[in-house]
Amino acid sequence: MIKLRLKRFGKKREASFRLVSCNSTSRRDGRPLEELGFYNPRTKETRLDTEALRTRLSQGAQPTDAVRALLEKGGLLEKRVRKAEIVGKAKQELARKMAANQASKEKASKPSDEKVEQAVEASAEETKES
Repeated sequence: MIKLRLKRFGKKREASFRLVSCNSTSRRDGRPLEELGFYNPRTKETRLDTEALRTRLSQGAQPTDAVRALLEKGGLLEKRVRKAEIVGKAKQELARKMAANQASKEKASKPSDEKVEQAVEASAEETKES
């Protein structure tokens, strides 16, 4: 199976990547079938060979997650929402609602500062009278 993946090159801690098509069993920095673009994460510079990419995608090449994100930004692929994203966002929303409900219950059961002051004054008056 042909994969579209990033091939690392450049200095230490200053990586740049080439977008390449290669066999799925080959090494990350091995010899590619074809170079299809360039990506620099430090400057966010991206150059894509759209004709060659469309050809490879039509032949059934599978992009990795990182390459898919680059192709979606470049407009070559439609943005696809993964099921994991939907489930994760639903869980986050539920957690926010539960936290808000719990906070409102605590606020309702917790006496306000004015009520506390009134109670303290009333108890002070009772102790003076006795």
